[in-house]
Amino acid sequence: MITLTPAAVQEIRRLKMAHNQAQGILRLGVQSGGCADFVYELELVATPQPGDRHCTQADIAISIAPDSVPYIEGLQLDYTEDLMGGGFRFKNPQALKSCSCGHSFAIAPDFGSGI
Repeated sequence: MITLTPAAVQEIRRLKMAHNQAQGILRLGVQSGGCADFVYELELVATPQPGDRHCTQADIAISIAPDSVPYIEGLQLDYTEDLMGGGFRFKNPQALKSCSCGHSFAIAPDFGSGI
C-alpha cells in the first residue's frame, strides 16, 4: 500500500518518542486544498478511526483514511533535511504533478472525487 524509507522510519520513531506516543499510529490522509488540488495529512494518533485501512512497516503502525486510499496507493514517504530544515517528502505514483512545496498534488480530472 505505502512504503516508508529508512529516513522516514527514523523520523517517525523520533517524533513518537518526542511526543510520548511510543504506541502511536501514523495516520495518513488526503484533503482538498493546497496549491495543486490536494494536500497530504500526517498525524500521530492513539487509535485509528473506524474504517481506516491498516498496515505495518518497520514496526510503524500505519492507518489510512478510507477515502484517501485511492489517492495515495503506492505512496513512498521519505524524510530529508537540508539547510532550511527537515520535512517529509511524498513520492506518489497517482500524482500527475506536485507543487514546489511537495505537500500538494494533482491527479487526473476523471479520477473521481471522494474527498
